[in-house]
Amino acid sequence: MPENNLTKPFNEKLIDLLKTDSRFVDDEGELIKAAVIDRAWKIDRDLVKLLLFEPEIKKKFFDEIERHWIFNINTFIEYISDKNFLANSYTRFRNKVGLNIGGKFLRERGEVSLVWPYKDCVLEGGQTKEEEKRKEIFFNEILAQDEIDRLFDPKVLTSFKRYTPDGEEEVTEIRRDEDGTIKENLIIKGNNLLALHTLKTQFRGKVKLIYIDPPYNTGEDEFGYNDNFNHSSWLTFLRNRLEVAKELLSDDAMVFINIDDNEQSYLSVLCDEIFRRENRYDKVAVKTSSSQGGFGDVNPGLISNTENILIYAKSKDKALYNKDKLYIKKEYDENYRFIIKNIDDKPESWEFENLNNLVYRENNIPESYNAQTWRKLKDLWGEKWKERRYLRKAELADKYREKVFRTFNPNRPADYLKKALNESKKKKNKVVRAISSASDKHKLCLNGEVIIFYSSIYKKIDGKLLPATMLSTFWGDISWEGISGEGGVKLRNGKKPEKLLRRIIEIASTEGDLVCDFQLGSGTACAVAHKIGRQYIGIEQLDYGKNDSVVRLQNVIGKRKEDSLIEECEDYDKSGISRAVNWQGGGDFIYCELMKYN
Repeated sequence: MPENNLTKPFNEKLIDLLKTDSRFVDDEGELIKAAVIDRAWKIDRDLVKLLLFEPEIKKKFFDEIERHWIFNINTFIEYISDKNFLANSYTRFRNKVGLNIGGKFLRERGEVSLVWPYKDCVLEGGQTKEEEKRKEIFFNEILAQDEIDRLFDPKVLTSFKRYTPDGEEEVTEIRRDEDGTIKENLIIKGNNLLALHTLKTQFRGKVKLIYIDPPYNTGEDEFGYNDNFNHSSWLTFLRNRLEVAKELLSDDAMVFINIDDNEQSYLSVLCDEIFRRENRYDKVAVKTSSSQGGFGDVNPGLISNTENILIYAKSKDKALYNKDKLYIKKEYDENYRFIIKNIDDKPESWEFENLNNLVYRENNIPESYNAQTWRKLKDLWGEKWKERRYLRKAELADKYREKVFRTFNPNRPADYLKKALNESKKKKNKVVRAISSASDKHKLCLNGEVIIFYSSIYKKIDGKLLPATMLSTFWGDISWEGISGEGGVKLRNGKKPEKLLRRIIEIASTEGDLVCDFQLGSGTACAVAHKIGRQYIGIEQLDYGKNDSVVRLQNVIGKRKEDSLIEECEDYDKSGISRAVNWQGGGDFIYCELMKYN
């Protein structure tokens, strides 16, 4: 019996008593609950004798029947299993590590969760060079709360510089809006986890879009945590940062995360937990390269030529894409092959012909589509006559788009439309109007199908009216060739095209909105945001030297022309999206550094 046990609380008396049995104590002298419970279920003789030794404990867990003491197993196990038992012991914390998420045990959450070693920890991630390989401390959220609190306390920002077309300037004031929120473009050098926690008091609920291109953890990228827990380290690293980043988002904001297949499935489940599954917006596959080439002998199997973009909303009910930015140029569709010859007459009197006929007539070729026609086209245009004919038809369709059309068979047409479609089947090659009595809507039907004019698919893209199609979840139209020199900087791994970032930023934000990239790399996101009029915050802790984001943004701004009567710039970045958005240089940004220790 332990000494000085008379005045102790019941809990401590029981713990001290159980610890006298070496089977229930680990190497650190802490009680092993699981071992006690296991022996209790087996009605272990020595455990029963031990519990009978102390009168107060005996009274709690035994029932007296006819002067015999009966061990109440269920009462004992329920007491030992209670979450408050061992409340003052390290064992309480050790038993919780990795088994609860968001303060709830897995059995209480009622949902699928991604669990890994050290999930309930913070990984500072202080790597400053790509080649660094680090083994860092995992700060447990329960055991090291004081250390975490100090880590997340706002840090001082220092070494402020403003970059303008006139060069580097001292920062004498910070521009703010009427609410006191900073209205400057910021590039912050330092640990992104610490920087995000420093920014959250100023920018909580202010960021419209977060885009990140984190390390893919392929073993060949900049995530240099090559220990036995590399996969766990990567997940902990991303979880820590995404959780605080979520606090920066406005209610209608979105998050775009670029990732390859190596960690995509794990990251999806992690993001479901952080942003909630119901706020999963889209997942886009992006074609990064052609699958052509003889790589099969080197890397047997399917060639990987896509990456993924995971898209989450802060609140799916409030977040919306910008509809006018959801269209891309569409190549001529040869289904639009008919042209109306007398467009000014009533539709019932229209006459039609095939666009091929226009091509043939302008080249003095018989309009009949036969072997003689093909031979003449081949003589005229060579082996690629079909491609030449296609290009010419595309030009004619564009020129006469108000009278070029195709037909299609609608699925489940309304009654008024169904009636007109059936009538048009009987009137061969004659247009029938379908007019709704419930509204002023009307359609034109031909030979049992609905007429669609080529002009109806035209949208304004970069200021030009072009045939367009709506974006899908596969983006294969953006070329990744020749992007290595964009912005005048190079990135060893994973540089993204400016066109890709422009699409993301434009569909998820509008001019003047705040965009954040806390895995900035060579600075593509901020360079694009600068060119299309968004406020931005970029955070990067790795040192890229002459290929740094600050160098790139200086290239974007350019230099003030000497002796210019107007504020013109020269030597500004003309690569990437510059021509498409008519970029002429200018603007400014502030650079500062995170002072880790105050």
